[in-house]
Amino acid sequence: MGVFVRIRGWLECDDQQLAQVREIVEADDADLTYSGGWAFPPRQYNFTNWVFFGAEMRAQSVDRSLDPLRRVARIPASDDDGDLVTGLFFVSHEVDGMSEWQVRDGTVMIQPASQGYQFLDE
Repeated sequence: MGVFVRIRGWLECDDQQLAQVREIVEADDADLTYSGGWAFPPRQYNFTNWVFFGAEMRAQSVDRSLDPLRRVARIPASDDDGDLVTGLFFVSHEVDGMSEWQVRDGTVMIQPASQGYQFLDE
């Protein structure tokens, strides 16, 4: 049956970056089985836009899901504030345990998840 991985998290961005995030996700839509896990709220509030992702997938599909996220992380700042896309994803692997993917500083940093989030794997 295979090993499964659960990925769930969110991105924070501005209006122009949101349009680019949507383009990246939609471009991968035909290629990725799990691209339907992305959710764009129909109405964003105030200054920060939110994009959510949640999916349970076979372990061999994780890298294909990480690629578009890396492209999203490289979206440049769109104003003088210099704010890049940020986000946090918790990745629960049935065998390897939990890690977190931090979207910041133009990259995706992968590290073991804090003990405080282990309840998500129970």
